[in-house]
Amino acid sequence: MRIVVAPDSFKDCLSALAVAKSLRTGILRVLPEASVVTLPLADGGEGTVDALLAACSGTRMHHAVTGPLGHPQSADWARLPEGTAVIEMAQAAGLQQVPDAQRDVRITTSYGVGEQILAALDAGCRRLLIGIGGSATHDLGLGLLQALGGRCLDASGADIGLGAAGMASLASVDLSRLDKRLSDVQIDVACDVDNPLCGPRGAAHVFASQKLTGAVTPIGLDELDEQTARAADCLEAAFGQAIREQPGTGAAGGVGMMLQLLGAQFCAGIERISEQVGLEAQLAGADLVMTGEGRMDAQTLHGKTPMGVLKAAQRHDVPVLAFAGALGPGHEALFDVGFAGVFSIQEAPVSLAQALEEAPELLARSAYRALYSWCQATAMATSR
Repeated sequence: MRIVVAPDSFKDCLSALAVAKSLRTGILRVLPEASVVTLPLADGGEGTVDALLAACSGTRMHHAVTGPLGHPQSADWARLPEGTAVIEMAQAAGLQQVPDAQRDVRITTSYGVGEQILAALDAGCRRLLIGIGGSATHDLGLGLLQALGGRCLDASGADIGLGAAGMASLASVDLSRLDKRLSDVQIDVACDVDNPLCGPRGAAHVFASQKLTGAVTPIGLDELDEQTARAADCLEAAFGQAIREQPGTGAAGGVGMMLQLLGAQFCAGIERISEQVGLEAQLAGADLVMTGEGRMDAQTLHGKTPMGVLKAAQRHDVPVLAFAGALGPGHEALFDVGFAGVFSIQEAPVSLAQALEEAPELLARSAYRALYSWCQATAMATSR
C-alpha cells in the first residue's frame, strides 16, 4: 500500500515535518511494509520555509532583521535551486513572535519583511515567493516599503514612525529612492485571504482584533479602518494605482496591498506550495492520503492546507483522512466536501501543556486507529 502524508504544521506545537513523521509512525504500526511518502506542506503562513526546504533541495538562509516590535532578530528564508527566494512573513513579523501582552498593531511593523526582500535581492534572486500568513501587523506594508527605500512622510515632511501609529500620520510617499531591482523581479504572494483593504470585510474589521490583545489604550476598529483608508489615499496617489478594492489587499494588515502595488501576483497559498513540492506527482498511484493541521473547523474549507490536499487527491480518486489537535464549530461540513475521515488526536481531557508535550505520540496513535479502521472497512466492502 502506498500512503502520502501531507500535513500542515500544528501551530505552536509541531512543524509540518514533525507531524508527518508522527503520522508515518502510526501508519507503520499497522502496515510495516507500507510505502509512506512524507510531504510537509504549508499555505503561506507559519512553516512555509520549513515545508519547502523539507521537500526541495534548497538552502536555509539566515538574516538579521527588524522584528515586529522593532527589535533586532534573526529570520530565515529559503533559496531554492532555481534561484527562487521563499520568504515567510511570519519569520520577520509574525504574530507568534509577539507576547499576548504586547500585541498592538499601533507599534508592530512589517519593516523586517522588507529587509528579507532586500537580502534575497542581494543574493541574486529574481523570483520571490512570499507567504504573508500569520502576521502581527496592520501598517499597510509601510514598514516594508521603508526598508526597500521608500519614504513615508508626515505633514511636516518627517519620516513617520513604525506601526499603525505611524500609518495614521502618513501624509505623502516618496518613491524616488525605491530599490530599482524590484522592477526586474517576479513576486508571487502565497495567500488564502481575499479580503479588500477597507470596509466591513477589510483588514481592520476582520483581522485586527486578534492583533490588539495587548493594547494599553483601546482603539476602535472603525477608527483604525478610517486611518487605513486615509493612508491608502497617499499610497495610491504615489503609485498611480487605485487598487484597495482588489481581492487580497486586506491580507496581513495591508501588506497584501503594498505587494500588489509593487507588482506582485497573488496565488492560493496551498496550491502554490503544493505545486512547488510536487504533490500531484506523489498522489499518482497512491492508495490513501493523510493530512491535517492544528485546528479544523468551518474555516478549513477556505484555502487551508487540508482542503487543498483534498482537492488534489480527488483529482486522482484517492481517499483522504485528516487529523487535528482540535475540531471546532462547523467541522462536520468537512465530511460533506469529501473527507473520508476527520479525527481529533485528543484521547482524554488534559492540560494544554500536556497536550502539546504528548502531541507526537497522540498523532501516531490516532493515525494507527484511523488506518486500522479504514483497512477493516475497506476489506469488508471488498468482500461483499
